[in-house]
Amino acid sequence: MECICTSYRDRSVRCSFSCSGPIATGTAKFIKFTRISTLTMTTLPPHDSGAAPLDPVKSNIKEDRHFVTALARGLEVLACFRSSDRMLGNQELSERSKLPKSTVSRLTYTLTKLGYLQYVDNYGKYRLGSATLALGSSMLAKLDVRQLARPYMQELAEFSQGMVSLGMRDRLSMIYIENRRSQTALTLSLDVGSRIPIATTAMGRAYLAVASNSERNDVLERVRELDEIAWPKIRDGIMRGLDEYQSIGCCTSFGDWQKDVNAIAIGFKPDDGSAALAINCGGPAFNLSPEFLLKEVQPRLIDLVARLQHSLASGISPHGTGRS
Repeated sequence: MECICTSYRDRSVRCSFSCSGPIATGTAKFIKFTRISTLTMTTLPPHDSGAAPLDPVKSNIKEDRHFVTALARGLEVLACFRSSDRMLGNQELSERSKLPKSTVSRLTYTLTKLGYLQYVDNYGKYRLGSATLALGSSMLAKLDVRQLARPYMQELAEFSQGMVSLGMRDRLSMIYIENRRSQTALTLSLDVGSRIPIATTAMGRAYLAVASNSERNDVLERVRELDEIAWPKIRDGIMRGLDEYQSIGCCTSFGDWQKDVNAIAIGFKPDDGSAALAINCGGPAFNLSPEFLLKEVQPRLIDLVARLQHSLASGISPHGTGRS
C-alpha cells in the first residue's frame, strides 16, 4: 500500500492576505499590490470566501461511545467563524459546517443562550460572543512562547524586511499565534488568528517535518479524499519539504502557496512537552528572493529557534528577566 505521506493534496484551505481566513475548496484569490505597507486582495462573495470545509469525520468516531455528537456539532458551528467574518447567518453556517439548517438553528440558539454567540437583530445574524473571546484569550495568555519570541521575531523581521510569524496546527491549517513585521517594507496583511494551508506553505511543511509519523499520517489521511486528482503535485511539495528539512534545516515555499509569495520555515517542539510549533519568514517574491532567504535569512532563523528554545527551557526572557 502506498504511504499517504507520498500522496497528498490539500485544497481545502487557501488563506487570503486581507481577510485573514481560508476560502473554499478550489477557489483562488488574486493579489493586488498597492502603494501602502500591505498587500490586499479582492474579496469573493461570502459563500465562496467562507471557512474551509471541516475535517471529514472518521467513521470510527461514530462508533465511539464516549464521543458526544451534539457537542462536536456545536464546536463545528463556532469553528465556522474566521477573523474576516463580522457576522454569519444560519444559512451560511449550515453551508460551512455541512449540517442541516434546522440543526444549526438549534445550535445557534443554545450557543447564544450560553454567551458563545451574540444575535444581531438588525441583520438576523450572529457574531462570536464574549464567552468565546474569554476562551481564546485564556489560551493565548498561557502561551509563554509568544512573549518570549516577540523580540527575536521583530529583530529578524527588520533584518529581512519581511514578516515573521509563529504558528500552530489547527485541523488542516496553520494558525498564526504571533506575528512581527518590518516597519518599513511591503509585507503581507496576515495577523494573529490568520490561517494558512498546511500542505503548500513553508510553515505547514515545517510543522509536518517535526510531527510524529502518526500525526502526519492522520493529517494527510483526512485531506487525501478532497482532491485525489491533484494529489501528486502537493505530494511532491510535501516530500520535497521533508527532504529539505533533513538537508538544509528548513522548509521552503517559493510560489507554491501563492505565486507571488516566498517563505522559509522551521518547525520545533518545545521542551515543556507542549504542541509542536513552526516559525516562518516570508513576504512578496519581488522583495524576498529565494537566494536571499536561503543565504541570509535561514541562518538567522535557525539561530532564532535555538535562542527561543533556550529561553523556553530556562524561563528567561530575551531581556534577562524571568517570566511573569
